[in-house]
Amino acid sequence: MGHITHRAWTATLAHLRQLARIGVATLAALLSLHAQAAAPGITGKVFNLNAEEARITQPDGSSVYSWGYGCAATNATPLVFSPSTIVGATCPTMQIPGPTLIVRQGDIITVTLTNNLPAAAGNTSILFPGFTVCNGTLSTDGKTCTASASNGVPGLLVQEAPHGGTVTYTFVASTPGTHTYYSGTQGDLQIEMGLYGAIIVLPNTSVNTAGCMALPDSGRPFGQHDFRNAPAAFDNSAACYDREYLFQFSEMDPRIHQQAEQQVGANTSCTKPNGCMTVETEPYHPAYFMVNGRSMPDDMDPNYAPQYPHQPYNGNPHMHPGELVLLRIIGTGRWQHPFHEHGNHVRVLARDGNLLLSPVDPANPAKPQLPAGPLLFTTTTTPGLTMDGIFYWTGRGLNWDVYAHYPGDGSVCVPDANGYYTTASNPPAPRNAPNYYEWCQDHGKALEKAPFGKVASGGPVTLPDSHVLTNGSWYGGSPYLGPDATTRATSPTGTSPPTSTNLNPAATEAGFAFMWHSHNEREITTNNIFPGGMMMMMLVDPPVFPIDESN
Repeated sequence: MGHITHRAWTATLAHLRQLARIGVATLAALLSLHAQAAAPGITGKVFNLNAEEARITQPDGSSVYSWGYGCAATNATPLVFSPSTIVGATCPTMQIPGPTLIVRQGDIITVTLTNNLPAAAGNTSILFPGFTVCNGTLSTDGKTCTASASNGVPGLLVQEAPHGGTVTYTFVASTPGTHTYYSGTQGDLQIEMGLYGAIIVLPNTSVNTAGCMALPDSGRPFGQHDFRNAPAAFDNSAACYDREYLFQFSEMDPRIHQQAEQQVGANTSCTKPNGCMTVETEPYHPAYFMVNGRSMPDDMDPNYAPQYPHQPYNGNPHMHPGELVLLRIIGTGRWQHPFHEHGNHVRVLARDGNLLLSPVDPANPAKPQLPAGPLLFTTTTTPGLTMDGIFYWTGRGLNWDVYAHYPGDGSVCVPDANGYYTTASNPPAPRNAPNYYEWCQDHGKALEKAPFGKVASGGPVTLPDSHVLTNGSWYGGSPYLGPDATTRATSPTGTSPPTSTNLNPAATEAGFAFMWHSHNEREITTNNIFPGGMMMMMLVDPPVFPIDESN
């Protein structure tokens, strides 16, 4: 997997220093936002969607006329949201990106699209790359398609829904993993306007992933809950994960949207299948760069936040040390998006739902094939590409004890075969050990050269006075993740924070913040203003902090 290096750590601190240049007040505001996220969506086999117009917002205060998919108000059955406990879940009749459809491998999926776009837009449609779509009736075994002449109208790539009409697509969710869907009609305009979304296909078997099954909530340490959609991304022992996040990257040229809005108003009686608009989609100059339909810092607000009625999904990952985090990544639009996850490389499991497997061993053909995807410094997505990968952070390689143990405190770290303190250690680590998954080689190593706290033994770094440095309300004022991390980070003039009160005890939230962002510097701006765009903060939280992804 690789591990965090001093260079990566230094780079992260450099980014935070860069943020500091925008002003202490602004930085504190950014780092005090909510940061709870999951991979939310709607589940089932039958989905009734709209294509509709609305406006979305950007952090610079602009309101951008857009088109998007959403849930039809006439759904025959109540919508089922995942995670089931998520608060405030809603599926409006238009959202960007479109609803994330969470389905099961092997199921027959039916999507009926109603074209509620303005008449001037003409027809619209949906493509489902990677799936064989039936524009009619699909047999119960998924093998025979009976075409229907009344199902929409023929288009260049797929059957389309005329203005005010419908079209139905049926397919077998044959391949697990992360997939995308988007308009197959006038793609240069309709995808730009916002007609795209994601599909998550969960594996239908667990023959090879029995070890991925989670403890019931009653048996999970520190009050943790299981918010995953499934125990594994694929039926492969290397595809287990503890936490999952979906990142759909897109960009937006407001000039195109302004032209579309003007021409929609001027062509209200259009009856042409290809619409009555002549929008110049070149030259292309995007000013907004979005993760799940939002730009930073909006992407750090909760899912389904009421201030974004047509942008329900956020993009803000949390994790505990040692957790395997599944990243579901989709490139949308026209540009490549080189997204960099600070703290570790990402091990790619699959592209476009296809597992990247090791070759079959001729001498042992029964030997399981394991994912053999690359370790990526940046998960670069081209338009339409999807990617599944595993990320984790353990503190390995820091060369100091991230859990704040010190000689003589009686703490234990027994390495397993890989050097970590886990249930595979002898004796095994309790699942609720505050330093579960600690890299034992660094156990008891000091950070401080001129110590403020109890970890004094001549380490290489002098901590700054907490009166001088603050990193916002996510940070406990401590470089440690132990359960009493904040009280162990004291300054010559008092505890951290300097009010002599423990504002961020580790059990409430006092982790490390790593910046995750596009490596195309223009894409971390909003209308040329930094910070913005494709940027977020990934938080490594102390194990004792229960990450609540229900809001």
